[in-house]
Amino acid sequence: MSATIKLSSPATKEFWEIPVLFEDEHLLALDKPAGLLTTPDRHDENRPSLMKLLLDGLAAGKPWARERNLTFLSNAHRLDFETSGVILLAKNKPAFITLADFFGAEKPLRKYVALAWGNPPEKNFEVDAKLAPHPVKPGQMCVNPLEGKKSRTEFEVLEQFSDWTLLRAAPFTDRTHQIRVHLKHAGFPVVADELYGGKKLWLSRLKKDFYLKPGKEERALLSRAALHAEELILPHPVTNEPITITSEWPKDLRVALKYLRQYATGPSRRGTQDEESEFAQE
Repeated sequence: MSATIKLSSPATKEFWEIPVLFEDEHLLALDKPAGLLTTPDRHDENRPSLMKLLLDGLAAGKPWARERNLTFLSNAHRLDFETSGVILLAKNKPAFITLADFFGAEKPLRKYVALAWGNPPEKNFEVDAKLAPHPVKPGQMCVNPLEGKKSRTEFEVLEQFSDWTLLRAAPFTDRTHQIRVHLKHAGFPVVADELYGGKKLWLSRLKKDFYLKPGKEERALLSRAALHAEELILPHPVTNEPITITSEWPKDLRVALKYLRQYATGPSRRGTQDEESEFAQE
């Protein structure tokens, strides 16, 4: 079977070639790109989403669906619009029900990498803070000790730079925007996560002799929330054998890390990312 699934949106004229990370007769794991919803937008039916594109392709008998003899496809979990990486789908209803139970249990099935602003003082730390929809900002979540749902994430520092930290995150619960809100709550918002106060990363703020040709406009090294679902570990829903599914770090994150390692290994140039300074994005 093909190692990629080709999807296109007639409404927006966008095209995706999505790698298959794992597949058997019961499961299909894909490498979701950043900038694609998992499920349809309730307010904009023309906005592309992975599941709508897949189900439309299945109904239309696209080659990737025919060669797999697919009649059912459902996602057992979601990734945010800007988050890339492993997403697992079930090819039949019994597998879907078992997967839903796995994701509902408090087990660290998933591991993410995140690039965040600031430097945590400890190599390993945990955020245990209840989350609820923001009372006045639609689409946002917030820490709410009284009305929020139980939410817990473990973090491990992988690499530190002058004003940024590369982290691995293991969420024990499955709440909307959990890792992003927990990192903001801890004081280390995800880079370019503007919904939760994380500013973009610019090479001009890293490289002292940065030069841009006249008439050219600088593009941010990271212009989407720097969060990637890198690993999923769980028992197979039918055989119960342990399976591990991994996704390589995306190009934008790898390029950002290359420049951080080259230009941001010295002491911090600011107290926090919110301070006004010559490095703050206008």
